[in-house]
Order: sequence, then structure tokens, then C-alpha cells
Amino acid sequence: MADDFGKLVLRVSLGVLILLHGLFKLQNGIDGIAGMLASHGLPAFLAYGVYIGEVIAPALVILGVFTRIGALLIAGNMLVAFGLAHLQELFSLGQMGGWALELQGMFLFGSIAVALIGAGRFSIGGTAGRYN
Repeated sequence: MADDFGKLVLRVSLGVLILLHGLFKLQNGIDGIAGMLASHGLPAFLAYGVYIGEVIAPALVILGVFTRIGALLIAGNMLVAFGLAHLQELFSLGQMGGWALELQGMFLFGSIAVALIGAGRFSIGGTAGRYN
């Protein structure tokens, strides 16, 4: 039972923290992301993918339905964020001595962990199915 509570805590904390970023983008738009994509020679319309990675995927993870898919979408979203906005910080330390990308790293590796361990019993999807 403790394992399932641990999965719940990880799922909900990861999902809520990523969802907050998505809600900000819903309220303020994605022009900055579209600009970053365009500066890398990519189509600006790809910026709409952030809504999948930061709104839909975290909702799936929080609810525990198609959890593994949602977690992989979050991981993909974080890899794109690393590539577009944080590549120059990849090997940098922050002011307090930690990795400059520790928050983004926790989102990335936390989502990979959720994808590997699944949702657990305390979820809508439960333990049934390989996507939960």
C-alpha cells in the first residue's frame, strides 16, 4: 500500500506542477514558444504542442488514466524545453551550487519515473492495463 501512496504523491505533485505551467500558457499565450521555434527554423504552429505536454498530459497523470502515455508526453515536452530554451545551461551550476536546470531535470526524470512505475491503485485507471 505504501508503494501506491508513493506513486500517488509522485503523480499528483508532478502533474500539478507541470499543469501550472500549462495554465499560465493558456492565460498568456504561446507567442514566446512560437518565436523560439521559429528562431530554430521550426514551424511556429508546433508551439501548440505545449498544450498537450503541459495541460492534457498532466491531467492524465493526475487522474491516473493513460498515466504512462501522459508521463512520456511530459518527458517529451521537457526535452523540447531543454533544446529550445535551456541548452546553454545544460552543464551549468546555479547560484547555490546546484544544477542550473534542477527544476527542469526533476520534471524530466520524475516523468520518466512515472512512465516506468505506472499509476498505482489510487488512480482512475488502477493497475489494469499496460498504459496505467
